[in-house]
Amino acid sequence: MNPIPAGAWVVVADGGRARMLHNVGDGTSLELRQRMLVEPQDLDTEGPSGSQPKEMDTDEATFAKQLARRLNDAALKQEFAHLVLIADPQTLGHMRPLLHKETLDRLVGELAKTLTNAPLEDIERSLH
Repeated sequence: MNPIPAGAWVVVADGGRARMLHNVGDGTSLELRQRMLVEPQDLDTEGPSGSQPKEMDTDEATFAKQLARRLNDAALKQEFAHLVLIADPQTLGHMRPLLHKETLDRLVGELAKTLTNAPLEDIERSLH
């Protein structure tokens, strides 16, 4: 993967939660810090968008939609300039078509891998 710019958001997600990380490195070195943990909200009142893969349950598809919407809102508010998405293949595949052009324009890397519970050092190694 290409070097990840300083200040980039790195989002590590699966069907049940997402870790929002921030690259505090200087642009030549990657140093991740966790900003927040995002978990599903109001799953009973909000359903998934479109159809979901057979191996993905409704709650996971709904969370993927919520996370995509959150990233879209942040991109439109200019909250980040660069984004890296790391998610299991099902979540990543469900999110991709829901991402706004502004979000996609900021996407500098993508990794289809389950690393949500991994230590920061393992995530950093996966991005080199």
